[in-house]
Amino acid sequence: MLAARAALIAVLRAKISGPSEAKLIRIDERTWVDIWRWESPADLEAAAELAPTLPEARAAFAVANDSTAESGELVDER
Repeated sequence: MLAARAALIAVLRAKISGPSEAKLIRIDERTWVDIWRWESPADLEAAAELAPTLPEARAAFAVANDSTAESGELVDER
């Protein structure tokens, strides 16, 4: 799973701008939170359009049983 995720991040960074950060958090053995930061909404949109065409995306998501995606605006960072 880690190798597939790393491959997806690498190909996205090679093809488009981002993600600028990607943080993977393990909650427990079956629950993970993956936070990706994009520099702009346009970069996120480009990734969302490109990802379904990438074999690396299919490989990365093949291990997920229940995945969701949400986007939000960074309000404060310290």
